[in-house]
Amino acid sequence: MSINIKTKKYLSVTFIVLLGLVAILRLAYWFHLEIGYQQTQTQSKAQIKELMSFMSGSLSRYESIPHVLSTNPLLANALRANTNSEVIKPLNHYLEEVQSITEALDIYLINADGLAIAASNWQQDYSFIGKNFGFRPYFTQAINGGLGRYFAVGTSSNKRGYYFSYPIYEHGYPLTPEQSDSKILGVIVVKVDITEIEQQSTGMARASGYDFTITDSDDVIFLSSNQQWRLHSLSPLTDDKQLLIAKSRRYANRTISSLTVQPPYQASLDDTYNIYRIGNASQGLQEYMETKALMTNAGWKVHILAPMAPTYSALPPLLLLYGALYLLCAVALLYTIERRKNGLRLKQAHEQLEQRVKARTLELENSNKQLKETQDELVQAAKLTVIGSLSASINHEINQPLAAIRSYAQNTQTLLSRAKWDDVSTNIITIIELTDRLAAIVAQFKSFTRKSSGNDKATSVAQSIHDALTIIQPEVDKQGIQLILNNTDTQALIWCDSIRLQQVLINLMSNAIVAMHHSSPKQLIISVKQQDKLQILIEDTGTGIEESQMKKIFDPYYTSSRQGLGLGLSISRRIVEAMQGQISVTNRKDGGAMFIISLPIHAAGHA
Repeated sequence: MSINIKTKKYLSVTFIVLLGLVAILRLAYWFHLEIGYQQTQTQSKAQIKELMSFMSGSLSRYESIPHVLSTNPLLANALRANTNSEVIKPLNHYLEEVQSITEALDIYLINADGLAIAASNWQQDYSFIGKNFGFRPYFTQAINGGLGRYFAVGTSSNKRGYYFSYPIYEHGYPLTPEQSDSKILGVIVVKVDITEIEQQSTGMARASGYDFTITDSDDVIFLSSNQQWRLHSLSPLTDDKQLLIAKSRRYANRTISSLTVQPPYQASLDDTYNIYRIGNASQGLQEYMETKALMTNAGWKVHILAPMAPTYSALPPLLLLYGALYLLCAVALLYTIERRKNGLRLKQAHEQLEQRVKARTLELENSNKQLKETQDELVQAAKLTVIGSLSASINHEINQPLAAIRSYAQNTQTLLSRAKWDDVSTNIITIIELTDRLAAIVAQFKSFTRKSSGNDKATSVAQSIHDALTIIQPEVDKQGIQLILNNTDTQALIWCDSIRLQQVLINLMSNAIVAMHHSSPKQLIISVKQQDKLQILIEDTGTGIEESQMKKIFDPYYTSSRQGLGLGLSISRRIVEAMQGQISVTNRKDGGAMFIISLPIHAAGHA
């Protein structure tokens, strides 16, 4: 029963999560698609302004040429002479020269009947001379006294061009009101090659990732960045419209077919998103957003067709991101709900854990306290071990003064009986000196053997070495060891517990003495070097340390002596490291070992 309930619960939660996922993905899709539409439209509006500005500028270079040419008397004279070759021939050369300078496609002169009587292409196979252009709108506009503009495919040259035309007055350009009724003899026409303009505009479009088309009033494309679209219509042409286009001969003898546009093309100039699938049999259909504007002077309609593929291709990664974030949030929410359900149980477990931790912490504190006490006992045991190994020498050092004191006391009794007061005084002074010596030895041993208080302070390195030597001196004398001191009277201070520093020094000196039992000569060398850190070097002339023992010589309970516990060097290293220092060992070149203690300097001094 419980399994079925859990299964139903699981399926319900899964269904709700998936339903939310679908809703989130649909909302994200609509939102980012709308953002993509807005960005594409904004970019297209900027691009269409740039394209129109470029085309207007390119055409304006030629707009004033027919007006300027109309003021040349050669044109009016030629129109009066009509077919007089002596007048027409120089004019042909003149028009040819002007065409070469202005880089226009063709320049030609038409009489009042629409017949071309002179042209810059007079030597070409497709020469306009003798052709009638009275059917062209640019002729009609100019013969009526205005500036003519028109786009068409040449019936003779079969080249696309834009035409500028201007009237030729009988008395030249009418500059005064009296001349305003001057008779119009003909029309001068400048044909601009739009192929170069189209190529440059196509380069701009390719660089910005869009296509463009320029259409006439019938939505026929005569300029485009896509060669397959040229001289096609955006919307289907009726038979009547096809007949009118053929009659105007605007596109020469070409039959204009329509592109495949889905949905059907809308010619309105509103700001709504116009998304079309455009193409033909060879290219297939591609989706574009259309933005259009009217070039009033040229009578053109400019269309920017931005491909929608980049916008659509950006959606799947975004939807994947939204889906991942939604699922992550859903999992986090389910986890939070489940966590709250288990809150009381976890709280109870936490309280039990806290009680156990407190109990365990108390046990650890007691263990640490016992460990510290054990460590202090080990340090104290190491001290007593050193004292024990030096006990014979210590007894010898104490017994000698005691024997001397007894001898001087007995001698003093004899001198008293003989009333030799000066000698008595001398003996008493000697006894006092021997007593002071004994007191100094006993005080040093008493200080060394008591437990350290653990209070660090500025400690004199020279005094610590001196105190250590006071304890070790009897054994040095007993073994006949030569003691060499280098710079041990330094004034440098270090921050440490003086008793523990003495313990380290005594441990190392005692080990050096033991190492020289069977050596000759026997030298114990104590040196102090002061650089970035203070170094205390303890060298001996013993047998040295085997390489295999170098790495484990400071390990606890490791010893090469049958009498030691193996704790001296281990405790020494721990004490030095507690002083923020280091201890190391190496073999001397001349034989023997050298221990180096490096300690930070608390206050520098001079030897």
